[in-house]
Amino acid sequence: MYVKLTLDIPEGAFSLFRDDQARFGREMRIAAAVKWFEMGRLSQSKAAELTEMSREEFLDALHRYQVSPFQMTPEELAVEAKNG
Repeated sequence: MYVKLTLDIPEGAFSLFRDDQARFGREMRIAAAVKWFEMGRLSQSKAAELTEMSREEFLDALHRYQVSPFQMTPEELAVEAKNG
C-alpha cells in the first residue's frame, strides 16, 4: 500500500532535471533515503523499499552519493573486530 505525499516545490527547482517532475521526485526520494540511511534511521532494506530499488541498486546509489554502506562507526568496527 502506498501513501500519496504532496509537496510544494518552486518551479525553478525542476531546472536541475529539465522540468521532469517524475525524475525530480524519484531523485528526491533517493537522496532522502541515502541521508536517512547514513544517519542510521533506515536499514539498507527499508531504504531500498522506500526508493523502490533492489538492495543492489540502493548500494549503487550509496556509492553515487559517496556514502559508506556500513552503518558502524570506525570505533564500533574496531571493537567488533577485537571481540570477533
